[in-house]
Amino acid sequence: MKTSPPSTSLVRFDPLLLCAVLALVTIGLVMVYSASAVLAQDKLGDSLYFFKRQLTAAGMGLVAMAVAMKVGWRKLARWAYPLLLAAIVLLVLVAIPGIGSTAGGARRWIRLPGFSLQPAEVAKFAWVVYLSYSLAKKREKVATFSVGFLPHLALCGILVMLCMLQPDFGSSVLLVFMLFVLLFAAGAKLSYLVGSILLALPLAYVAIASSPYRMKRILAFLDPWAHRHDVGYQVAESLMSIGSGGVVGLGLGDGRQKLFFLPEAHTDFIFSILGEETGLVGVGVLVTLYAIVLWRGVRASLAAGETFGTYLGLGFTSIIAFQATVNMCVAMGLLPTKGLTLPFVSYGGTSLVVLMSAAGVLLSLSASAQGAPKGSRAGSELREVAA
Repeated sequence: MKTSPPSTSLVRFDPLLLCAVLALVTIGLVMVYSASAVLAQDKLGDSLYFFKRQLTAAGMGLVAMAVAMKVGWRKLARWAYPLLLAAIVLLVLVAIPGIGSTAGGARRWIRLPGFSLQPAEVAKFAWVVYLSYSLAKKREKVATFSVGFLPHLALCGILVMLCMLQPDFGSSVLLVFMLFVLLFAAGAKLSYLVGSILLALPLAYVAIASSPYRMKRILAFLDPWAHRHDVGYQVAESLMSIGSGGVVGLGLGDGRQKLFFLPEAHTDFIFSILGEETGLVGVGVLVTLYAIVLWRGVRASLAAGETFGTYLGLGFTSIIAFQATVNMCVAMGLLPTKGLTLPFVSYGGTSLVVLMSAAGVLLSLSASAQGAPKGSRAGSELREVAA
């Protein structure tokens, strides 16, 4: 008796990657409520205020992720230029007083009915799509300075300038990081990459030294305890929060630092509350989930049948890995504060929706990679570059 071949309509996405992303989103919802309930009740009279907004964003993110999985990553190629143009327009709009909304001394949001849009998050997604498309199209000329390196560097400079007007130093660093990751993957000359970094160091120094609040962040990083009641307050409280968690934590909802001691407990420093309430065990679970996303994302990227897909997957995987690493290091005092969210976990609607969209693209890649032949051209090209 003949068995019928499996239906081609049943597209199989990477279940491990999907479960890891959904687990991170679930952890984020739990921790956002735990970290923000007291603050929301005191300031807004509704302990569920931030949780409900995050839950709404998670619902929108699920829809966006499902659409990305259904449509497929190849369709993004035709949207490379429109997405980049839209991101630039949004970055310009947010810098205009009256359109951009200011909070904490930075103008990073555009207030819309029912939600706030953060253009820098959109720019990250658009930047990866554009770079992947452009580098794949110019694959034979990526090693040249005038075609492969300079135009992308100049465009990155424009995006960074617009982000710094907000100011948003963390997103600026991430955009530059993504440029160098994908240029390296595409085969740009190492001398160009190293040379541009050396030339950029004086500019980075001027950007930090000319800004009092950035200098304060450096002082807090170098010695938070010497500035315990001043610029190092946030970092010191974060370290106390993580340290008090021990091995198993104080228990969900029983953290103390969120009781008006640790600022930004549900956003930039949610990792500290997670460490306090779930301890080393919870932190280990979180790091493991990010490691799974990194592993399966890179795996799907290298198995892609086209160069555009490989770069796209590496770009989105790198964003998640970079933001997670930086956020956790900041919370533990290993890096100066950057303002980057903990992917899928920190409170922030635009960030959550964009990252879940990126996860949908990775899942789409994982499905198409199932049928890609071993040693596909894109994967072998990248492995040769890395070697």
